[in-house]
Amino acid sequence: MSKLRRLRRLLVRDAGYTMLELLMVLSILGTVVGALTALFVQATNAEFESNRRFQAQQSARIAIDKMRREIHCASAISPTGGASSISVTVPAQCPTVGGGPASGPPVTVTYDTSGSGTRFQLRRNGVNIADYVTLQNMFFYTAPVSGTSLGKLRVTLPINTKPANGREWRLVADMVLRNTTR
Repeated sequence: MSKLRRLRRLLVRDAGYTMLELLMVLSILGTVVGALTALFVQATNAEFESNRRFQAQQSARIAIDKMRREIHCASAISPTGGASSISVTVPAQCPTVGGGPASGPPVTVTYDTSGSGTRFQLRRNGVNIADYVTLQNMFFYTAPVSGTSLGKLRVTLPINTKPANGREWRLVADMVLRNTTR
C-alpha cells in the first residue's frame, strides 16, 4: 500500500512556479518578442524605401521616354529659365501631341523644375512627371550649327529619395531634334 500512498501524495501535492521563475520567463519572452518586432519594423521600412526608390526611378524613366519622343519630333527648343526650364515647339502631327497626320499649328510644351533644397520635381506643362530629382538645372541645350549638326538636348536626372545617405541614381539622356534645320 505504500506505493499507492506515494502516488496519492504526488497527485495531491501543490506544485507550481515561483515568482522569480515567472519573472525570468516573462523577461526572456519579452526580449525575444521585442527583437522580432524590431526586425519586422526594420524589414517593413526597408521595403517601403525600396518601393519609393523604384517608383521614383520608374517615373524618371517614363518622363525621359516621353520627352525623347517629343524632342525627336520637335522643330525647336528655347531655354526659358536657364538650365531649369525649356520650351519645346512640337508639330501637331507628333504622336504625343495630336497623334495623327492632321496639320495644325505647332504646340508649345514646357518642361521645368519646381521645388527647393535637394528635392525637385520635373514638370511638363505644370504637371509633375518625375519626383525626388536632386538637380534643379537639368537641361543643357546645344543649338543646331548651320550645315553641320542638328540641335541636341542633354537631360540629367539624378534621383535620390534620401539625399542624406548620398546614394544617388543618375539618368542621363542625350536627345537630337530630328526636325531642326542643318
